[in-house]
Amino acid sequence: MTSVTYRDAGVDIEAGDALVEAIKPLAKATSRPGVLGGLGGFGALFDLKAAGFTDPILVSTTDGVGTKLKIAIETGIHDFVGIDLVAMCVNDLVVQGATPLFFLDYFATGALDVAAAARVIGGIARGCEIAGCALVGGETAEMPGMYHGGDYDLAGFAVGAAERGALLPAGVAAGDAILGLPSAGVHSNGFSLVRKIAAAASLGWDTPALFVEGQTVAEALMTPTRIYVKPMLALHRAGLLKAAAHITGGGLPGNLPRALPPGHGAVLQAPWRMPPVFPWLARHGNVTPSEMLRVFNCGVGMALVVGDPDAAIALLRAEGESPFLLGHVVEGAGVRIEHQETLFA
Repeated sequence: MTSVTYRDAGVDIEAGDALVEAIKPLAKATSRPGVLGGLGGFGALFDLKAAGFTDPILVSTTDGVGTKLKIAIETGIHDFVGIDLVAMCVNDLVVQGATPLFFLDYFATGALDVAAAARVIGGIARGCEIAGCALVGGETAEMPGMYHGGDYDLAGFAVGAAERGALLPAGVAAGDAILGLPSAGVHSNGFSLVRKIAAAASLGWDTPALFVEGQTVAEALMTPTRIYVKPMLALHRAGLLKAAAHITGGGLPGNLPRALPPGHGAVLQAPWRMPPVFPWLARHGNVTPSEMLRVFNCGVGMALVVGDPDAAIALLRAEGESPFLLGHVVEGAGVRIEHQETLFA
């Protein structure tokens, strides 16, 4: 038998080494107090005391980007899915009152394209910078036969910490106000439905997006998930945040109850301002309001429960956010959205 190599089997070790070298400065730029060492070890070390904690509780999350990656792969728009990956994890940390500390990624592909992978990981580093957490490591797996060609998948893992007495939710009561923080668009959930709608309407990814001037459909849909960490931590440290829900798959009806104590629900008042992509999807897909609200964030990236809405709104505006009154907490169960039919008109 002729001698064969790992490269003959579809795995290029040199390409993997080149990627590690390319991303080292990106990871270094995200360093924060508490990080010990750098890339290249068998594990990453973090000193909680050096990060300023005295009696911390660790909080961990993991998530992916979903089938939004199909659009990235088909269009070559790789620069933003890394931000999505970080956002999906760190937004889930901050709703529990935790400060994101460090992040690791898992990048799996059929054949490693170093340039494309570096763009993806560059987005991860940018997301970590926005969130104030360190990119301390990860794994790149080249798996021919598992993935086709340049197809790839992403997973992210984030760890944060909160002082023992600062975990959320805490103190939620009927009558508390619910504020919304705007989303930037579809974010990273519901893309299987988005892709089905686009295919049924015979819309190519390079078709001009009628709902956003100057962009193609793909460019508009690839707008990354917003990272809400810094304004929410400011609100929490001011003692104004009682609970929060990151609005992902399941929408407001599926996620807001997770932030409320037993025996409590919410009444939300529509309409609220939303990115025009959502009426566009509802119209092209003939999707009912209730299904839109169950699948997508529909313009609300984060829902916040506060006792003093005026003070909370003022602080969030000072942090560069555009909060709006969404509804209030009630006794009972579930989420009732009044006048939801007006949202997509």
